[in-house]
Amino acid sequence: MQSLDIISVNIWLIIISLLNLVILFLILKHFLFKPVKKIMAERQEAVDSRFSEADRKISEADKAKADYEARLAHADADAEEIIEKARISAKKQSELIVGDAKNRAGIIVKNAEAEAEKHLRDSNEAIKKEIADISVDIAEKLVERQIDESDRQKLVDEFIDSIGDDDEK
Repeated sequence: MQSLDIISVNIWLIIISLLNLVILFLILKHFLFKPVKKIMAERQEAVDSRFSEADRKISEADKAKADYEARLAHADADAEEIIEKARISAKKQSELIVGDAKNRAGIIVKNAEAEAEKHLRDSNEAIKKEIADISVDIAEKLVERQIDESDRQKLVDEFIDSIGDDDEK
């Protein structure tokens, strides 16, 4: 029976071991598990706050992106409007310039026509005067050859009388 003593179960030893285990568990629970749980809870709160902060920043970024895109679309519309206004203004300016140029060209043409008519009249008058002078010279030469002194005196008197008649009219 000696072999049984070696394998035997000692209840007091088991109870003391269990009691030591429970005491050790309570001590570890009080001094180790509670602080570890507290640290884990703090870390979880930090992670949760970082996630909520990241979500908030993502939503702000999405909002800013939407605002930027809206402003960009509005800027495109404004740019198109400005370009269209510039086109309209340039077209009006072009029409004004062309109209002014046409008016000036018309005035220049009218002035040129009037000047040409004046030169034509002046030229006609000069030609008529020259023809009259030449005719008078020719007539004088012909008359001098054909008219004697008495006829000449008679013609001069008639001419003077006819000038007097023209003045009375």
